Amino acid sequence: QVQLVESGGGLVQPGGSLRLSCAASGSIFSIYVMGWYRQAPGNQRELVATIKRGGSTNYADSVKGRFTISRDNAKNTVYLQMNGLRLEDTAVYYCNVDGVVSTLRSFTAWGQGTQVTVSS
Repeated sequence: QVQLVESGGGLVQPGGSLRLSCAASGSIFSIYVMGWYRQAPGNQRELVATIKRGGSTNYADSVKGRFTISRDNAKNTVYLQMNGLRLEDTAVYYCNVDGVVSTLRSFTAWGQGTQVTVSS
């Protein structure tokens, strides 16, 4: 079983910054893709950014140039540095991890979500 623990959400003014973290633990053999998704009230969950084990990244157009995703493979942790936050970035942010456990079965895990609120 794989557990994800997120941290770093909060309230910030427009133009401010926040850094989200998500640590994976459990019987993990390898993690392939780590990512962040978000869901605002009344909206569907959407991709924010993903990062593969080798470091290649993918971003939603709405966050390109403002958000940076990174990962520490030794710690099974993914980060999301969010700069230049806008009102429309307000949402619950979810961590997502795809990998293989020690029994070599694949898994997909989701974090519990962390609230990011951008408000003046």
